[in-house]
Amino acid sequence: MINELQKVIKMSAPSMEERKACWGARDEYWKCLDENTEDAARCQKLRCSFESRCPQQWVKYFDKRRDFLKYKEQLQAGEYQPSGTTEKS
Repeated sequence: MINELQKVIKMSAPSMEERKACWGARDEYWKCLDENTEDAARCQKLRCSFESRCPQQWVKYFDKRRDFLKYKEQLQAGEYQPSGTTEKS
């Protein structure tokens, strides 16, 4: 019963302070990735902070968002190389 109540409480919308903490943790983590050439092992502590301060669905969204932004950046710079497994149309 208590665990169910905790889940309900955690599923409520984050407060402004919680959102700011989440965004700050995300920005710190992304900055670390940028500075370390996407080497996630060097940014593990910041990743843990990011995951602990943000709702799980937000972490998934932000991970996908970063992947998309990096893809878009490479595409615009003409640096994108499709993988060899991609079928040609």
